[in-house]
Order: sequence, then C-alpha cells, then structure tokens
Amino acid sequence: MDVTKAIIPAAGLGTRFLPLTKAMPKEMIPVLNKPAIQYIVEEGLASNIKHFLMITSSKKQAIADYFDASPCLDYLLKERNKLHLLGDLEKIIKKAHFTYIRQSSPLGLGHAIMMARHIIEKEYFGVFLPDDIITGKQAALAQLIRIARQEKGSVIAVQEVPPECVSSYGIIAIKKQITPNLFQVSHLVEKPNQKDAPSNLAVIGRYVLSHKIFNALDDISSYATDEIQLTDGITQMMKHNEKVFAFKVQGTRYDIGNPIGWLKAIIGMALHDPTYAPYIKSYLADIDSFDSLLYNKTKHINHLNK
Repeated sequence: MDVTKAIIPAAGLGTRFLPLTKAMPKEMIPVLNKPAIQYIVEEGLASNIKHFLMITSSKKQAIADYFDASPCLDYLLKERNKLHLLGDLEKIIKKAHFTYIRQSSPLGLGHAIMMARHIIEKEYFGVFLPDDIITGKQAALAQLIRIARQEKGSVIAVQEVPPECVSSYGIIAIKKQITPNLFQVSHLVEKPNQKDAPSNLAVIGRYVLSHKIFNALDDISSYATDEIQLTDGITQMMKHNEKVFAFKVQGTRYDIGNPIGWLKAIIGMALHDPTYAPYIKSYLADIDSFDSLLYNKTKHINHLNK
C-alpha cells in the first residue's frame, strides 16, 4: 500500500486568533522560526508524502506564496551570503508538489475532504489537520501508514484525554483492542457529553483513509442540514463493512488551534530545541526571582497607604 498524497484542510476562518487572522492565515502564524504549516509539510515529507492537496479559501494566498520559489529573494540572499536562511524551505519546494483547491464556504471538515476527490484515485491517502503539530522520533502520519498497511484498512490517530475534555473531540467506540495502542473502531461520536462518551480516546488531526470515504460522505451529504462532519463519514464507511482502526500515535501533540495552545507549543518546542532551550530555561528560572524582568508582586509598590 503506497500512500503518497495527503489533504490539508486550511480554509478555516481562524476566528480564535482575531484580529491577527484578519490579514494573516492562521496556518502562517509562526511557531519558533517558521510558520505552523511548515511543520505539517515536513511531517508529510518524512512520511513519504509527495503530493499535498491544500484546501484553502480566498484569503489564504500567503500559503501558496510561501511554498513557491522566490528568485529575487534568492538572489539578494546569495549576494549577502545568507542563502542558508531558506535552506529547509528550499528543500520542501524541491521535493513537494502542491495543489491548491478553493473551498468557497466553510461547510465542515467532511466537505473540505470532498473537495479533493477528483485528485484521489482508488487509493489510500493521508489527512493532516494543521491545528495539530506532533513531534517525535517517527513522523505521526508514518506511524498510521504502517498500521494501514498492516491491517489493510483506514486508520485514525487518537489520544487519551481526561473525561472532562471528551466533549471537545470526536470519541471512538472500541470494537476490539488489538494491542495496547491499536484498536478496531465500531463507531465514532462527535463531541459527546461526558456521561455518553464511549471511551476517553479522542480523535486528533491525523488520518489515513480509503478512497471509499468519498462515497460515504456523499451518503451523509444527501441528508445533512448543517456542516458535513468527517467523523460521520467514517462511521458511514464502517456501515458498508470498511474496517477502521485507531492508533495511539507516539510523540508529543501540540494543539495550536487557540492562543493558549499556541503559546504552550512555542514554549514546549523551544525547550527541546538546542538553539533556544538554554535561553528559555534561563528565562523561566528567572521569572519569579527578585531581579526578573517581569512585573510581579515583589516589585509592586503599594501607594494606597501613603
């Protein structure tokens, strides 16, 4: 089973980052020294993905510009002996093929996936949700591809979450546990109440899916009155005897879909980067000290009693 194509839904409005996202795509918000979307593409290349199908909107042109050649900039950097500053990006531009598909209205993740069906043949393909950055020894999608080959079926990434958080995720119901990290799925429940959740295994932003998902999404779109959810499509696919598995991917997941998660990602990733780690560790150690640059209670002078 060769998986060489992946869909990246990137047409969302990014309302949780307003007003910044009024002019900048959320996917271009920097995490350390590069935009968030670059981590996704790098994971794809590490998973042997060669063709990225980017689902975008009219305000996302900056993404296409970023992954395009820039001869004028290259020339200036070469003149100043700074061409190395674009080294990693140049490797991506040479290795990856991008197709940009316009989604005119945000009609749900399932609808975004359907936008790329004319490019996906009778094959399995990857899906990256760019709100999730996953770091580790092995690329997260590569782990799912290995399971898809092994089990000859679709695979979704999951993570254990606290019971009070299940209402924020799609949650799997387990049909059979195969290994401590691998499960066959019976069905999915989108954002259940805590008392109704069939497990605490939450779907996170990586999938390897059969092309049969498109027919399943067609089935539910015929009666859907609101957004078309990918979880509903996966459940529908299982009703037609397509096996779906869930795998607890190994690595560290950062949810950058909101400002707090984004800040945690910057700090967490900086602490594991040899360039930034010494400075961040020193800064964090100094936060509560008397000579910290932060404004804290040890520096606060109360003038009310004077």
